[in-house]
Amino acid sequence: MHSGGWGEPIFGTGGDMNERVGFVGLGHMGQPMSARLLEAGFPLTIWNRTKGKTDELAKKGAKVAGSPEEVAAQSEVVVTMVSDGAALKEVTLGNDGVLSGAKSGSILVDMSTVDPGSSAEVAGEAGAKGVKMLRAPVSGSTVLASQGKLTIFASGDKQAYEKCQDVFAAIGQKNFHVGTGDEARYLKLVMNMMVGTTLQMLAEAAVFGEKAGLNWEQMLELVGSSVVASPLVAYKIGPLAKRDFTPAFTASMMAKDFDLALEAGKKLGVSLPTIGMVRQFLGALQATDRGELDFSALLLLMEDLAGVKH
Repeated sequence: MHSGGWGEPIFGTGGDMNERVGFVGLGHMGQPMSARLLEAGFPLTIWNRTKGKTDELAKKGAKVAGSPEEVAAQSEVVVTMVSDGAALKEVTLGNDGVLSGAKSGSILVDMSTVDPGSSAEVAGEAGAKGVKMLRAPVSGSTVLASQGKLTIFASGDKQAYEKCQDVFAAIGQKNFHVGTGDEARYLKLVMNMMVGTTLQMLAEAAVFGEKAGLNWEQMLELVGSSVVASPLVAYKIGPLAKRDFTPAFTASMMAKDFDLALEAGKKLGVSLPTIGMVRQFLGALQATDRGELDFSALLLLMEDLAGVKH
């Protein structure tokens, strides 16, 4: 399912299930995303800086490469999913990087959340080699990644986008083409800015109700069925009711994305006061050794500030 813009998604695929796919970066999201590609039947070559993270996928049939360059040499489409812009440039532009092994006419699909500047630099180098680059960050958690239910925002060459429809269909349930440059980078930041601030708002309100003596589970249930509910709130209500902060998306990952938004906002001349404030709360979670909890652990910080003990 895909869309040529912001209208209703349209059905159909333009890819080839026999196409050889490479995957570079097997972290929290990369692992389940690459597993979905294997399950869809793509011949898959993988690489990760820590080789041990390739073991499970190798058992399922993935071929383990010795470098990103080797991945690209054996693939028509290479997907990268790395931590930040520096890591993207390292795995693509380095001496043994993707672009060293990529053939002219192949496609590089970066699904990481990185700064637009690094993205544009890699896209320029890719274009010089005849490689088309799609910026295709994903929206969703590790749970949705394992279910193949991510949402993909893609920008770059439209023909390359159409050719990657089967790849996208294995990873996500919706994908949208949003422009021919780095538009997808900005759109992903728009989404995560709103996701992070929503959880800060929810944390403050929930602690207010908690300290006022409201029944915890009933209060959250009513919030989840009220006018302020959203798919995000509904998704987080269950774990919050159980005080379960198992990471679907860590506070540190959200802090990184907020840093990207604040830097981009500075360059665009856009004031982001709320984002700046929530970034400080995320930083406080990191400073108190809770950065690897789910970002909904903002609740714990608000309880600390309100003197609520558990």
